[in-house]
Amino acid sequence: MRTVDLFRHTDNDGDELTPEGVQAAERVGRELLTPPYDAYVSSGAARATQMLQILRRATGQEDLPILEETGLRSVVEDRWRDVAKAAGKGADLEAMRDRDPELVDKESWLLGLGLKRVIEHLPDGGRALVVGHSPTNEAAVLGLTGTVVAPLGKGEGVTVVERDGAYTVTAISESE
Repeated sequence: MRTVDLFRHTDNDGDELTPEGVQAAERVGRELLTPPYDAYVSSGAARATQMLQILRRATGQEDLPILEETGLRSVVEDRWRDVAKAAGKGADLEAMRDRDPELVDKESWLLGLGLKRVIEHLPDGGRALVVGHSPTNEAAVLGLTGTVVAPLGKGEGVTVVERDGAYTVTAISESE
């Protein structure tokens, strides 16, 4: 069994967390009840890495490096923004797929491969803490597991568990 806690970064301005985003990331860190982690993984964006630094400090594992998996970040972010805007505020991947099926299907597959690489690099029984973006986190989950998850708010996450090649997904609740 291998586990990934996949979070969306908190509030940002450009590629940096806002002061409110930093406070929210610190709150998320205080609520993490599942450390220790075997890996901390960023999409490569500065805002994701900044949140991971805060979470890693909260778990007392600052000695572990933050790894980068660029396969968790889309190269067509503007297209995602356009489709999300057209689908409406709070739209899920199915609504986005109605607007641009090629984008959602192809990107979900690609992003799912990135998430799979993270899982495959974990030892048996291992756990990773990953910070990325929305809707690409949701697309990665869809691509890997076939499960459509609700849109993640800033600082929200899901847990993906791999057990003997099968995947399950659950929301990370604040009281977990």
